[in-house]
Amino acid sequence: MHPMASGGDLTLTILGFLNESPMHGYELKSRLAALTGHLRPVSDGALYPAISRLEAKGLLERHEEEGAAAARRQVLTITAGGREELLRRLRDPADLDISDQARFFALLAFLSALPDPADQAAVLGRRLAFLEAPASFFHEGGRPVRIKDEPDPYRRGMLVVARASSRAEKEWLHQRIEELNVPR
Repeated sequence: MHPMASGGDLTLTILGFLNESPMHGYELKSRLAALTGHLRPVSDGALYPAISRLEAKGLLERHEEEGAAAARRQVLTITAGGREELLRRLRDPADLDISDQARFFALLAFLSALPDPADQAAVLGRRLAFLEAPASFFHEGGRPVRIKDEPDPYRRGMLVVARASSRAEKEWLHQRIEELNVPR
């Protein structure tokens, strides 16, 4: 099981940001919070142990640099093994990374790191297949409740918003998959 924070798999997001550039822990925490910290904030109690675990596995390294003031700071850098792990997680995400919107958005934030457009299209295709499967928050008699049949205005609102969001996401996914499948 992977720890959750900042809208997705904490390991994925740490490796994803460090793949873009080396940074110190505070800067990494700020980037994580900006990604989706308002939904699932990452605490120091989750972040720094995760960094230590990744360092112990050889997926990232720390080194000291001069700080802006007199204090030295620890800078984190992804290793070749960390880059391989990031690409593996992007290429073959867990089912939860596809079905959970916050986790999928965290995955999407780094999907460009996959060099093969076919791999990117395959991940997007999995999300599209998930969204195209019939679903509802509410069921009655073993069937999904339709918007027009939901008497509660707040539940009906949930269904309306979910439908609009799903429609927009499916439209974008179809478009992006088509773009990725154009021969280069």
